[in-house]
Amino acid sequence: MAGYIAIFQGTPLLMQLFVVYYGLALIGLKLDAWLAVAIGLTLHASAYLGEIWRGSIDAVPRGQTEAAKALSLKYLSRMRDVILPQAIRISLPATVGFLVQLIKGTSLASIVGFTELTRAGNIISNQIFQPLTVFGIVGALYFLMCCPLTILGARLERRFAASGAR
Repeated sequence: MAGYIAIFQGTPLLMQLFVVYYGLALIGLKLDAWLAVAIGLTLHASAYLGEIWRGSIDAVPRGQTEAAKALSLKYLSRMRDVILPQAIRISLPATVGFLVQLIKGTSLASIVGFTELTRAGNIISNQIFQPLTVFGIVGALYFLMCCPLTILGARLERRFAASGAR
C-alpha cells in the first residue's frame, strides 16, 4: 500500500492520466476517455485521501483508544464511536482542500481527449476568437464550483470546533 501511495503522490496527475489512457492501450486495453479519466482521478484521489484520513486517525490522542479499550469496546465500536468522530474533525480542512484541488485538476482530462469544462472553453474560444472572455467564464465556473465547497468546509470546521469546545 505504501508503494501505491508513494507512486501516486510522487507523480503528476497529468502523467497518471497519460499512463491510464495511453499506457493501458499499449497493452491492448483501450479505454474510453471518460473511463480512463475516472480511473485516473479515482486512483489519484484514493492515494491522497487515504493518507489524509490515515494521518487523521493517527492524530487522535492514543489515550482515546486506551479509554475505549478500558470500557471494553470492540474495535468496530472504538472506531465508530470514539476515534472516527474525532478523526473527521481533524481531516476536514485537508479533505476539503484536496477536493477543491481535484476539481481544478479535472482540467487535465482534456489532454486525453475528454471534453470537460476547460476543453469546451478551448473549443468555443477557437470558434469565436475571444479567448479572454471564454476562459474568464471558464475560470468563473471553476470558482463557482470550488467556492461553495470551501465555504461549506469552513462552516463545518467552525461547527465541529464549537461542538468540540463544549
